[in-house]
Amino acid sequence: MVVEIDSNSGFCFGVVTAIRKAEEELNKSGQLYCLGDIVHNAGEVERLCGKGLVTITHQDLGDLKNVKVLLRAHGEPPQTYETASKNNIDIIDATCPVVLQLQRRIKKAYDDGVQAEKCGGHKPLIVIYGKNGHAEVNGLVGQTNGEAVVIQDLEGISSLDLDRDIMLYSQTTKSLEGFRQVVEEIKKRKKSGKFEYFDTICRQVANRMEKMREFARNHEVVIFVSGAKSSNGKVLFEKCREVNPRTYLISDESELDGSWTSGADTVGICGATSTPLWLMEKVADKIRNSNAEY
Repeated sequence: MVVEIDSNSGFCFGVVTAIRKAEEELNKSGQLYCLGDIVHNAGEVERLCGKGLVTITHQDLGDLKNVKVLLRAHGEPPQTYETASKNNIDIIDATCPVVLQLQRRIKKAYDDGVQAEKCGGHKPLIVIYGKNGHAEVNGLVGQTNGEAVVIQDLEGISSLDLDRDIMLYSQTTKSLEGFRQVVEEIKKRKKSGKFEYFDTICRQVANRMEKMREFARNHEVVIFVSGAKSSNGKVLFEKCREVNPRTYLISDESELDGSWTSGADTVGICGATSTPLWLMEKVADKIRNSNAEY
């Protein structure tokens, strides 16, 4: 049996940077707070906890003072920085550059709209195509003083005031196909006012989708490794399963079922942008060792 790990899977550069910054600080001081799970993978969070990383909530942030806190790649709303400043918290900012640029664009669009309204014009409705409650989306909505509207799918369009001018942006990890469908549907339904849309999807994430589908096509069985909290993982898993029904989702090697790979000549291992390489290697090793027993 040939067991291959997909070279396009695993951490995106934003997550790599966040983990590097965390490890640098932990190697110096032995302790660091992180606002939310640094990555949506329990195994990697546990590994870093063993080095001294402490995961906290926004409520915890309000109670802390005079400490260092890492902001993960997803980004944060302005209120988080205000709380940190008030409590003399030293921020280690690991916001992904792609997310940071998107935050700035949305803030500028919102501020321009506020200014236009003051001068007698109309403030556009800022719409974000993304997962409601996702950390990145919360950070984006925060740039608009909480006024942006989040839509998760085509059904969400019904909640929009389509008579207003609309500016549409996307969470960076959403699919290009889904974004295009939302754009076309708004175009169909909108009868008045301006409609501007901006493709703000990260190409490193978007481009790996088709490469991963090709990888799934080229293997008899695919084992997709992803944390339960990973939105990106759920999307990529479904895309793999569309082209290869023998695709199975696990969070770690303990969830493997030997019957899945029985009789297969080729097994592919792939994962989400939050899946560490070391975890995919553990899964591959267990499959190889199990196969060697027969």
